[in-house]
Amino acid sequence: MNGADLAARFLENAAKAAAGTHLLSGPEKLREALAGIVPPDAAVYCPGATEIERAVAGLFPNRVADYADAAVTVEEVFGAVAETGSLVCASEGGRAVQAGLLPSHHVAIVRRGKIFATLDGLFSVVASAPPTNLTLVTGPSRTADIELTLAIGVHGPEKLDIILV
Repeated sequence: MNGADLAARFLENAAKAAAGTHLLSGPEKLREALAGIVPPDAAVYCPGATEIERAVAGLFPNRVADYADAAVTVEEVFGAVAETGSLVCASEGGRAVQAGLLPSHHVAIVRRGKIFATLDGLFSVVASAPPTNLTLVTGPSRTADIELTLAIGVHGPEKLDIILV
């Protein structure tokens, strides 16, 4: 499967899991996409750990230093899995994988070259030096009670947007 097919399959499966998906033609469109996704007055956690995060961090006038104080987390994630539409968040470089799980809105930036076709493909890549923590996220948080009443956002973000660059 080529890169375009992987990207299309990932975005299709992520959308089926109720994630908002945004395919950008190039990294120069990232600022514009974020301006349309993140409310201008939102408290935003953007760790600034990657080149992409540093490039967009200045967009958020209400940037907070702790994800516990944020309404929105904007971060570049480790990668994605096409077969499930899942994000892969890793603790590499001291990143807090829970940063995308606590605020009510998670905006995940995924590089096209970091999409794995399958879970097996992901695990074969990280097997030799796995991060301390690896979290897979498929769509916004959802849970159901014994009567099967679905609730969104109880145990994690109620909104998930994925930007593929």
